[in-house]
Amino acid sequence: MATLKNLDLNAWFADFSSQFQNLNMQEPGQWPPAPRYVSFIVVALLTVVLGWFAVLSDEQSALDAEREKEPQLKEDFNSKLTQAVNLPELRKQKSQVEEYVLQLEKQLPGKAEMDALLSDINQAGLGRGLQFELFRPGGIVMRDYYAEQPIAIKVTGRYHDIGSFTADVSNLSRIVTLHDMSILAPGATGGQNAPPRTDTNATLTMEATARTYRYLDPNEVAEQKKAAAAAEKKK
Repeated sequence: MATLKNLDLNAWFADFSSQFQNLNMQEPGQWPPAPRYVSFIVVALLTVVLGWFAVLSDEQSALDAEREKEPQLKEDFNSKLTQAVNLPELRKQKSQVEEYVLQLEKQLPGKAEMDALLSDINQAGLGRGLQFELFRPGGIVMRDYYAEQPIAIKVTGRYHDIGSFTADVSNLSRIVTLHDMSILAPGATGGQNAPPRTDTNATLTMEATARTYRYLDPNEVAEQKKAAAAAEKKK
């Protein structure tokens, strides 16, 4: 029986292989069954493989990319959920911040009010009996949302009068800061680190730089943004 089985198997292989001989490639419809079935299977496999690489591989890449976004999206969702739960408190804080910013803006003069502010500083010194030897506004320095103007000041007077003047400047309704202060007796030499004289009857000289600030109007803000964008393009 083993010999018969081998003979049958050999005969089957012989018949199967013989069907692939002398095939007419121009008329596949006339091929024997074995070549047609094998060709169908090969074409089907090639179609699946090409379809995978042409279509499904891109879809798989897109799916993997979306899966990578999932943790970040979950984190964003939890963050926004927390904000939504605390929305009334956040709105209250926003209102408080806006009110605070408005108060700060009121302390910054507009362009038309700068002359009045300079006059207030000058009057603060004269009101304390000080003599101005120098009161020279410098060039305006433009920032993102405000402008800064330095003023070189040199006054002479008594120690307490100079101290009262600096207090008056700090108490102005508008923001004014004093920098690089130096107080010396007439004829003395030194810099801003020199110790001040404390003799209340002595005439002293104070040199300092006062800085005033004003907010920018909408046109100036637009110009600043345009200049910043132009500078960024040059880099």
